[in-house]
Amino acid sequence: MNTSEVVAESLLKIHAVTLSPENPYTWASGLKAPIYTDNRLTISYPAVRKAIYQGMATLIRDNFPTVEVIAGTATAGIPHAAWVGHSLKKPMIYVRSKPKDHGQGKQIEGVIERGQRVVVIDDLISTGGSVLKAVKAVREAGGRVLGVVSVFTYELPAADNNMGAAGVKYYSVTNYSTLINVAMRNHLISAEHLESLKKWRESPALWSQEHNN
Repeated sequence: MNTSEVVAESLLKIHAVTLSPENPYTWASGLKAPIYTDNRLTISYPAVRKAIYQGMATLIRDNFPTVEVIAGTATAGIPHAAWVGHSLKKPMIYVRSKPKDHGQGKQIEGVIERGQRVVVIDDLISTGGSVLKAVKAVREAGGRVLGVVSVFTYELPAADNNMGAAGVKYYSVTNYSTLINVAMRNHLISAEHLESLKKWRESPALWSQEHNN
């Protein structure tokens, strides 16, 4: 198996990603979805987190070789950014979801100098909305964002649209297509489930509407 498949299998094994096409989850947005992801669980499994940060480091070396600073999104991106920063021997910062309401009101913790080239690390790309807020904060602080690297992406059309509109390239260690195929190969889902899962990725809103009962 390649790195993407190894990490996908690990996420399923530790239940960081769970699939339930017959009894969908209700997301915070209210939409029904056949998948739920909690990549925070990965930090408790040394072998899994090592595969993730090594995969991220490889993606960064291959796609963003001139990176100077690794930025983690608060809070799920922070541990991965720390391991990647250590692996690549690069400075690390982290970006809060919003500025602090006390002290100096910082949104970015750590040291970033104007013009430095930054890669932002997050745990999950859904529509890209949350990580793009971090990208905006880094840009406003004078950083040059080369791109985003994540543990996992749902590969939703909305993410491509949002990232493209913001001029941000992004890569993930593993992805939804790989994960559902690994789940099928490991007999965690049926062929019928696989088709349903593919339809969700193509149109989450329509899938939610059809399963909202």
